[in-house]
Amino acid sequence: MTRVQLLTDATTQPLRDQVPDGCALVIFGASGDLTRRKLVPALYALAHDGLLPGRFVAVGLARREKSHQVFRDEMRAAVDQFSRLRPLKPEVWDRLAQRLYYVSASFDDAAGYERLRAFLVDADREHGTAGNRIFYLATPPVAYASIVDRLGAAGLVSDAWDGPRGGDATGKGQGWSRIIIEKPFGRDLSTARALNADTHKVFRERQVYRIDHYLGKETVQNILTFRFGNSIFEPLWNRRYVDHVQLLVSEDLGVEGRGEYYDTAGAVRDMVQNHMLQLLSLVAMEPPATFEPDAVRDEKVKVLRAIRPVDLTRAGSVTIRAQYVSGSQGGRKIPTYADEPGVAEGTATETYAALRLEIDNWRWAGVPFYLRTGKALPKRVTEVAIQYRQPPLLLFAHAEHPRHEERDVIEPNRLTLRIQPDEGISLRVGLKPPGPRISLVPARLGFVYRDTFGVDPAEAYERLLLDCMLGDSTLFIRRDEVETAWALVTPVLEAWAAAGRSGLASYPAGSWGPTEADRFIQADGREWVNP
Repeated sequence: MTRVQLLTDATTQPLRDQVPDGCALVIFGASGDLTRRKLVPALYALAHDGLLPGRFVAVGLARREKSHQVFRDEMRAAVDQFSRLRPLKPEVWDRLAQRLYYVSASFDDAAGYERLRAFLVDADREHGTAGNRIFYLATPPVAYASIVDRLGAAGLVSDAWDGPRGGDATGKGQGWSRIIIEKPFGRDLSTARALNADTHKVFRERQVYRIDHYLGKETVQNILTFRFGNSIFEPLWNRRYVDHVQLLVSEDLGVEGRGEYYDTAGAVRDMVQNHMLQLLSLVAMEPPATFEPDAVRDEKVKVLRAIRPVDLTRAGSVTIRAQYVSGSQGGRKIPTYADEPGVAEGTATETYAALRLEIDNWRWAGVPFYLRTGKALPKRVTEVAIQYRQPPLLLFAHAEHPRHEERDVIEPNRLTLRIQPDEGISLRVGLKPPGPRISLVPARLGFVYRDTFGVDPAEAYERLLLDCMLGDSTLFIRRDEVETAWALVTPVLEAWAAAGRSGLASYPAGSWGPTEADRFIQADGREWVNP
């Protein structure tokens, strides 16, 4: 690939110029993998880059009894293993560890919330956190409503979503309160609405930060800057020039011991309803009037509402679902999904899903959006491929095309946004190679973040935690976004549940999916873009 060279001496800058106000971050589920693998390593990275406020504490809450020091030792081992900034700098860790605490409590124990409240009042006094609090629900979704209710009952939530600074010794009525809720936010439209209603009994909508870590990834954010900051692309970002769009979220692993959870979720709940529809909305949205949080999210919701409901009478031509059977991946044997521990006998849960969606608005009418996701596929990759229409007159149809026997086949231009791994952007064009013959070969122009900027981009959780501390909800999901997304996919899930295993295809682990999916897109005269 031809690389892009920076035309300035720009180097990687901190995530933000601002440093947040002092606050306390309470992590419910502090013994879990998310805390170890993502949250505390993200806090370490923010501390390393000087982006944590000086007046800051992080409080882990979980059922197990342990001391502050034991928790700190466990989290240091986690940072050693999972941080992108290795080797760990002892002086940075020591500064963070002094503000890292642990409270033992079960999620439904009222006395535990009283202990937490007393601890936070002491933290306000000792560390100057001024009653500002963020509650992070890194727990199983079944615990969300109970935790929210208990927080309200214990008086831990300020009425002011971005309230007065300062705070007295009690912390009551002072500071601001925010809550971060992990996906999945509900299992379908009715449960999402119920969870929203339960959450709003205690928190106002502006206090609620529904997190989708994909939105914190650099290339996802770059979709907006790439589109709206470069005049060369935005005029071509519509039905006149775009033939179709493909969104791929591919995982190379099977369920890896998470069969009991995954069998209650499936590919649509796990990936499509959240990550993929968020990517689609960013690719397809209209330019916002400003980059204020609600202006951006207003445009995303308009796209989601404009998606044509899936025609379930034509399910085979607009949706595909499948399960993987035994195969190999990278020299590893992957057993059949139905044989994985925790998976129910006779399961009809999809590990692969493909959907053909259309957006009924002026910009995208007639342009299909193909969404594809699956487990046990050949590569771990997330990318968006925007394929442009062929030129109206194939002037070079007579030329030799080394990759095709047919002389009238010219590979179309394609813009690829790689979300992970190797974050970057590339554009495929046709060029004449050296020599006397007229022929066309595809060439790619583009850049990879690591090569261009000299470092790997920041982890998504670093950006999202910092944004929440700053009160910036642009990259978080609003109530109407989550409900509109569920309204689109819930009828599909209900139809699949009613059909059971009827219509469920299969594919060998390590392949790009079922042959039915190939026929699915070939019926439109198109092919999957496999990285």
